[in-house]
Amino acid sequence: MTLRYLDEQIAEALLDTGAVSLRPKQPFTWTSGLKSPIYCDNRITISHPSVRDLIALGFAEKIREVYPDAEVLAGIATGGIPHAAFVAQKLNLPMIYVRDKAKGHGKENVIEGLVKPGQKVVMIEDLISTGGSSVKAASAVRDFGANVLGVIAIFNYQLEKAVRNFAEADFAFDSLSNYSALIDVALKLGKIAEEDVELLRSWRTNPDGYGV
Repeated sequence: MTLRYLDEQIAEALLDTGAVSLRPKQPFTWTSGLKSPIYCDNRITISHPSVRDLIALGFAEKIREVYPDAEVLAGIATGGIPHAAFVAQKLNLPMIYVRDKAKGHGKENVIEGLVKPGQKVVMIEDLISTGGSSVKAASAVRDFGANVLGVIAIFNYQLEKAVRNFAEADFAFDSLSNYSALIDVALKLGKIAEEDVELLRSWRTNPDGYGV
């Protein structure tokens, strides 16, 4: 498999399965109150064997190319967990997963599975919006003493806030597909009109002002 055009292949798969929806003129409202022309639920992909395998192959190829020294894969709860499992199986690597908060009983773990201080870890995420949850999970692994090589997500909204959050925490990040690729593919497939393109692009540069 080649990484060339992977972003477009993934974008098309996300649109076809309904994992991603675009509504440029009737924006969605996120939990935060933010108005957005896009809604992404990558959990849907695990119900489509061919799509989840395409995603796993994409993750595996990117890890081989960018992080060949990876020793452990870490799924970020909850959306990243199944994908980390699929990729760990393909690469024959150990897997852990990271909770959003410690369990309230037993050993009160944040990290589940076995990872040793100093081991090189790649974090697997389903979606990067502002990057907050990804940075939190990666920080938990780093605080444990492991070496976090980077975070890779299925999809990235490409918001500037995410760039800042990852930079401030000093974590590298990447994705298999992104908002720009999605818009291009959606236009080619006729899922949006030419007149919608600039409107959609404006959200990424000024998300707080969209739909206001």
